Amino acid sequence: MGLPLLSFIIFTPVAGAAVLMFLRGDDAVRWTALGVTILDLALCIAMLAGFDTTTHEMQFTEKRPWVPALGITYALGIDGISALFVFLTALLGSICVLASWVAIDRKVKAFMVSLLSMQALMLGVFCALDLFLFYVFWEAMLIPMYLIIGVWGGEGRIYAAFKFFLYTLAGSLLFLIGVIVLYFNGGETFDILALTAQDLPFPVQSWLFFAFLIAFAVKVPMVPVHTWLPDAHVQAPTAGSIILAGVLLKMGAYGFLRFSLPILPEASVYYSTLMLSLSALAIVYGGLLALAQDDLKKLVAYSSISHMGFVTMGIFALNLRGLQGGILQMFNHGVTTGALFLFVGLIYERTHTRSIADYGGLMKAAPVYTAFLALFTLSSMALPGTNSFIGELLVLSGGFAANLAIGAAAVLGALLGAAYLLGMYRKVALGAASVGVRFKIRDVNARELAATLPLAVLVLWVGLYPKPFLGIIDVSVKHLLAQVHDKGSGP
Repeated sequence: MGLPLLSFIIFTPVAGAAVLMFLRGDDAVRWTALGVTILDLALCIAMLAGFDTTTHEMQFTEKRPWVPALGITYALGIDGISALFVFLTALLGSICVLASWVAIDRKVKAFMVSLLSMQALMLGVFCALDLFLFYVFWEAMLIPMYLIIGVWGGEGRIYAAFKFFLYTLAGSLLFLIGVIVLYFNGGETFDILALTAQDLPFPVQSWLFFAFLIAFAVKVPMVPVHTWLPDAHVQAPTAGSIILAGVLLKMGAYGFLRFSLPILPEASVYYSTLMLSLSALAIVYGGLLALAQDDLKKLVAYSSISHMGFVTMGIFALNLRGLQGGILQMFNHGVTTGALFLFVGLIYERTHTRSIADYGGLMKAAPVYTAFLALFTLSSMALPGTNSFIGELLVLSGGFAANLAIGAAAVLGALLGAAYLLGMYRKVALGAASVGVRFKIRDVNARELAATLPLAVLVLWVGLYPKPFLGIIDVSVKHLLAQVHDKGSGP
């Protein structure tokens, strides 16, 4: 229809945040924020409905001059790799509003403005086709996320917010240096598609690969730059944890897909064994750390390190099954771990404790809650029939094809995941009723059910019929692999 659909998707939350500034009353702010996020989700669904799965070309493209003297443009577009994450970001935005309905009871307007601003910036990252524009969105995300943790977080929120800010800022500064180097070595353009067509010398690729690696590794996060994540998750409000797990961690993996592989193919191939080794380390180390936790939120946070290790393993397996699995697992992790953080938040609102030892017997007190918790727990451990099984199976298949030892390490990580997740569920839902939380436990209400059902549907839909989701990414993945293997023969 010629409409700038991606601009509407990105700036609808911005317009909503502006409207919130003039509203009075917390209820009016909440309902307006919910309406804005639902409208944005509807636009994303329309985008998916009109998405052409038969081409790898960028779709819904927009391009306008921004800073002509430097070749900077306002350029947007999506392919099969980014389309799913635009949808996921909008979906989790509405869920975050619902999750914060009661949990956020002070400075509600400021919180909702921060939440909508964060959503707009995350959407911009997945849609940007200009490197400078990408960096603006990427860097600006720090501000609302810092506020969400630092203002509405727990008792240690200031420390956690500063730690998150410093880690990500350090990575972003290296990314900025890499952007400048890439600009001058890539024909003095910020056009991502034009940069992809360049054939950079291997020494330049190698330097840029490690500059980007540090920036993206902090966001994923990969071991050993992962230590900000547990603090940020534990102190963040429920919506902050959902955003962190569901979308923000995907930014690093998306950076590998959008920049490292297509623009630096020789370096990506040359250092793929290093990346596979770091991925295996994250899978096993994250699993061991999760196994040792007695704090429910920390357990889910450390499990994210392990699960994102599967994502980077799939990406740097550099074969079709691995790359398909890595991208699908990015989406699955956003759904499943976002749901687990939602459920940690729901039970924390009722009990004001995150200690696993304080729970027990929840199946009798809250059967609907524990039924959904079982579904998301089984999804996180990749039980057949759930979404994560499909992604993890593809990743393991690709990982074994790339390196037998790395694949074996990933299997060990999967076994650790089953151990800590089943152990957690047994204690929380099936154990003896705890004196501390036996009373005043109510089951999920209609609002909480509305936030839960879309995630539960996606868990089963992807698990039982993944074809539509794999169909969205298939052609773009094959094109990306062709780019890497055509240019990535090594120095």
